[in-house]
Amino acid sequence: MKQIQPVSIWYNGSLINANIFNLYSINDNLSTSATFYFALFSGTLEELGTKLAEGNLVMDGADYTNYSTNPDSNSFAYNWGATKLNLTII
Repeated sequence: MKQIQPVSIWYNGSLINANIFNLYSINDNLSTSATFYFALFSGTLEELGTKLAEGNLVMDGADYTNYSTNPDSNSFAYNWGATKLNLTII
């Protein structure tokens, strides 16, 4: 999980700030693509609040090649996912 600059999300009739970005791989064909599940939460890294948004992201092409050859693939994946979702990791 990573802390992000807060983003407002409409949730049950109110705007709530998402502060936490979670991302993990749910499928990787080890050749051409990987699918990641993401969730955005209120709260802190120490005490998660409400899950405000979730979904899947598919990485393929040059992004997958760079990810699969990067010695720090976890950081690469988090940065890639944050960019796709227009989030800023802090």
